Amino acid sequence: MKSMMILGSITGFVLGAGSSLAADCTGSTTLWHACVTALVGGILARWCGRMWLTGLADAIEKQRRARAQASETKTAAKV
Repeated sequence: MKSMMILGSITGFVLGAGSSLAADCTGSTTLWHACVTALVGGILARWCGRMWLTGLADAIEKQRRARAQASETKTAAKV
């Protein structure tokens, strides 16, 4: 999760700095925009990563239940 947040922060910083430089902002304004977008990007990446991991865990659990149910029906059919 930490790596997702770091990646989001770096991406946000680069995008914020790039867009501020493209708009011909001053150095302090560029740094301010870059820092704010780094914060927002990090929080957003953390949220997306958490949602992705939750969905992945749910899918794995669903597969486990399906396999367990299939093996129970095979065992019940043999008896």
